[in-house]
Amino acid sequence: MINILKEVARGKRGARDLSYEEAETAAEAILSGKASPVQIGGFLIAERMKLESIEELEAFVMVCRKHAYRTPLQQGLDCAGPYDGRTRSFVATFPAAFLLAAAGLPVTLHGTAGLPPKWGVTLPDIIGASGLEPAGLTREAAAEAARASGVLFARLEEWCPPLGALHPLRADLGMRTIFNTAEKLIDYACSPSLVIGIFHNTVFDRISRLIVKLGYRNALVVQGVEGSEDLHIDRPNRVYRISGGEAELDIIDPEALGLDTEVPELEWDAKRQLEMAEAVLQGGGHTAFYHQTLLNAAARLHMAGHVPSIEEGVYLCKDLLDRGMAWETYGKWRSSLLGCKSVSLGPV
Repeated sequence: MINILKEVARGKRGARDLSYEEAETAAEAILSGKASPVQIGGFLIAERMKLESIEELEAFVMVCRKHAYRTPLQQGLDCAGPYDGRTRSFVATFPAAFLLAAAGLPVTLHGTAGLPPKWGVTLPDIIGASGLEPAGLTREAAAEAARASGVLFARLEEWCPPLGALHPLRADLGMRTIFNTAEKLIDYACSPSLVIGIFHNTVFDRISRLIVKLGYRNALVVQGVEGSEDLHIDRPNRVYRISGGEAELDIIDPEALGLDTEVPELEWDAKRQLEMAEAVLQGGGHTAFYHQTLLNAAARLHMAGHVPSIEEGVYLCKDLLDRGMAWETYGKWRSSLLGCKSVSLGPV
């Protein structure tokens, strides 16, 4: 680890990108506990200053996958949102997951307690506000809820314990690290489709090339709200569509779909996030967030090949919301987690 650290910590001009094999060695040393906290912190800071290469990112993703519990539980869509949460926007991906499951597309959500740099409201925070205890959501309980509803929630600490153990160190660093990207791509349910958010358009090409290397059948890379996978409802959205190993730039414009809506400025906490999500799932809520859920679900259905166009996805999703099918799916998921029975997933 010391020799690898020297290569990435030589300063702006002297540092070099690691080969895949070197990055794999570094990731393994970190996740297996062989590297000391000082070495881990130094490496993560040096990588942040240097900027990660595609080979380094791929190696870290693959080592994280090796240390995670992964099972082809449902062949659907993985929603790869930022683990540092949201501070000023609605988490549309949460209600959209149950809408997509109601439409026949299984969804995997995943996350952890708040992380830097945003320290925002996370999926576990929202789940906790619903009366469920995120820390008590075992893999077996999550699997049973997925079988009942089509929605799997994987808590990082439970599904990738070595990475979860790094939470205090990452909190102390207080900055984005290579794990902020790698953890979103662990893909616990081995999904063929992916939607992932990015913050800066400068990384569109790099993330798209990484996704192609990881072998997803199709994917949508979104420059979304607060760097999330959620499309904006009040402006056109730049996205990269990936299919058949090829990536192309596209624009998804809510105005062209009759959905563009001014978004109100609200103070968001976990309770308000849950209340708004549940209102939308019952066919109500603020128009902006109802429309945002429709848009995101429709775009993901289209990307995954379940509808021929986003427009048709909007019609289908609106019908499912208004008839209470998405709310019913949410009820099945929550009821299963409240009264779960053990389901064995087998070894890592």
